Amino acid sequence: MFKRLYVLVSLLVIASMALTACGAATGSKVIKIATQSPLSGGQSEFGVAIKQGAELAIEQLSADLKAMGYDVQLAPYDDQATPDIGVANAKNIVADPDILCGVGHYNSGVMIPSSEEYHSAGLAFVSPANTNPVVTTRGYLEVNRVVGRDDVQAPVAEEYAFSTLHAKTVYIIHDKTAYGQGVAEFFRTAAKEDKIEILGFEGTEETANFDAIITPLIAAKPDVLFFSGIYNQAGVFFKQARDAGYKGTFLGTDGMDASGLVDLAGDALTTGGGMAYTTVAGAGNSQFVTDYTAKFGASPAPFAAEGYDSVGVCLAAIKAAAKESGGKPTRAQVAKAIRALTYKGLTRTITFDSIGDQPVATYYIIEVHATKAADWYKGANKIVASFEMPSPGKGK
Repeated sequence: MFKRLYVLVSLLVIASMALTACGAATGSKVIKIATQSPLSGGQSEFGVAIKQGAELAIEQLSADLKAMGYDVQLAPYDDQATPDIGVANAKNIVADPDILCGVGHYNSGVMIPSSEEYHSAGLAFVSPANTNPVVTTRGYLEVNRVVGRDDVQAPVAEEYAFSTLHAKTVYIIHDKTAYGQGVAEFFRTAAKEDKIEILGFEGTEETANFDAIITPLIAAKPDVLFFSGIYNQAGVFFKQARDAGYKGTFLGTDGMDASGLVDLAGDALTTGGGMAYTTVAGAGNSQFVTDYTAKFGASPAPFAAEGYDSVGVCLAAIKAAAKESGGKPTRAQVAKAIRALTYKGLTRTITFDSIGDQPVATYYIIEVHATKAADWYKGANKIVASFEMPSPGKGK
């Protein structure tokens, strides 16, 4: 009896091991790339573009990994532009061992706390949009970005105000986020150096009624109103300021670059002194625009191409690490491979310095001429200048 029991137990153990082995083999052939961006709420226009750019990249660029026997999947997460949700999602992301690389976020204020989780877990993330210097200046191996930084973007905007608009006075508003306040402070520093008089510097989380800010703004009559934040707040503010009689120029950075801005602000953007903004986002090439539009039924919004390129970086690094290791690579191997890459993307040739920045990044200045949302991404707005600028960080 005991012998039969021993044989039965042994068979069960062997069967269990076989099932476990099969599960491990199946799991080992799955590679996931996560995205985190706002897929719902007021900033979803950007977040969905990042996710869709990533989706298209996996469809078009994963053939080599598939030929190596891997099932490449996208794992999208909605951070709702909220730090707490981003961090909660990050904990779930790092808990999935098949996720070897990530793309995100849109908001620096979400990326910075979430990336503490990625860093602790050794999971590399490639940011398509985050511009706050702190994203990379912590020196984490796992944190990279394919765009420039606000300590360059804001001075580029200020130089446009000073040299092109010949502004003598400016009023600065920001949205109190890591992104918005950081940009505003860099702009203020540059304005002081050029001796532009700063008539106001305020942060606000208001989204509906800006009377408390507009009243002193109108009284001050600044040449330029610099708004540092996101379009869904700025559009409401611009309309109310113009309706109240502000005649100067609106100026902002890449958070303004959304078709939803003209829906909210209307002709406030093209009357008075008009509007311009800086951006770090590229458009991608014509084939990307054609493919994206065919797949999703709309022109790509800003950072869609960067989402595509960020996935391209992930896939190229995973492939390189897999070839070197002879099997499914570890997260640490992928993170190191990212830093060693020279990747020819849609937006630029991408390399990373020792802190994950682009050694040289591109910054654009765009004048707004679109009068309806449908024209925003179809060439209505005009690129008036572009600059290739080195990173001011400490990376080598």
